[in-house]
Amino acid sequence: MNPAEAWAELLAGNQRFVEGRVDHPHQDAARRADLAEGQAPIATIFGCSDSRLAAELIFDRGLGDLFVVRNAGQVISDSVIGSLEYAVSILGVPLIVVLGHDACGAVAAAMQSTRPDATPFPVHIARIVRTILPAVHRVRERNPSTPAYELDPQEVGREHLRDTIRELLEASPVTAEAVADGRLAVVGANYRLAAGRVEPDVIVGLV
Repeated sequence: MNPAEAWAELLAGNQRFVEGRVDHPHQDAARRADLAEGQAPIATIFGCSDSRLAAELIFDRGLGDLFVVRNAGQVISDSVIGSLEYAVSILGVPLIVVLGHDACGAVAAAMQSTRPDATPFPVHIARIVRTILPAVHRVRERNPSTPAYELDPQEVGREHLRDTIRELLEASPVTAEAVADGRLAVVGANYRLAAGRVEPDVIVGLV
């Protein structure tokens, strides 16, 4: 598949999920046997660890269809970049979807950490929060009359999503070159919990 075809497949699957008419493809014993010798996923999903963001369900896919990388708040790290580069350079995946969502606990934690009386987070959670804080501060600059902990979390989440994509492309020459060559596209999207819909926000490459 090329990037546009992969994105069209994901959108079609998400539409089935939204409408409640899922196919549940590639989830039988025959598919399991076919994959025993290798994998050829159509896309990579880098998303938040939130239990409500199960990629194969959201996009109505099955075994071997998606190469999924997740952590709290979908924050860039060396292990994330290495995993995404593996998907691009070894598996030949034509599409990376960076998937944020509304009501994100990591985004809320970053916002609440700006309270004057905020309780310090444990060290590893604090590292995640620090990654999201630049997005909080930029949204705050656009809304100077609103305390950072009272900002619109969806606006902060969108800002952080864009940061994540920028950081990925800056830190990963493998990914940036694949986009420049037309072999890869990167889509930043937000998942709406109640509706089940994936809404694209940033597109880098041709889809």
